[in-house]
Amino acid sequence: MQITRNQQKLVFVARAKQRLTEEQYRAALVQIGGVASLTELDTDGFEALLAFFAYLGFDPVTPKGRSYGDRPGMATIGQIEFIRTLWQEYTRGRAGEDELNKWLERCWKTSSLRFLRKETAPRVITDLKSMKARVA
Repeated sequence: MQITRNQQKLVFVARAKQRLTEEQYRAALVQIGGVASLTELDTDGFEALLAFFAYLGFDPVTPKGRSYGDRPGMATIGQIEFIRTLWQEYTRGRAGEDELNKWLERCWKTSSLRFLRKETAPRVITDLKSMKARVA
């Protein structure tokens, strides 16, 4: 099975980070992946190529930021970050996390974003979008 477009992008990033020349990259594709072109690479060749890049020192970037761990029934990190973004846009950057928490407590009886329930998050997002539209 051929690799996905995102996997191809990862190979391009790894090649750039390791500063491989075109000749070195093509040699790695042939010798490690067993193919002449990246579009022909299968999942086994992809894994082997990534192992080679890891040997050279490539470390894929891991997401940075807040992580509240595995939280069944709670809002996802994406929802939380979207709410933060909407809040910043609504307040035009004049109100921070404390003011957001006060608004959440007053309107949603939730003391912080990290305690926001999964079923409540879409309603909070909708409210913030409406508030933002009224201000604009």
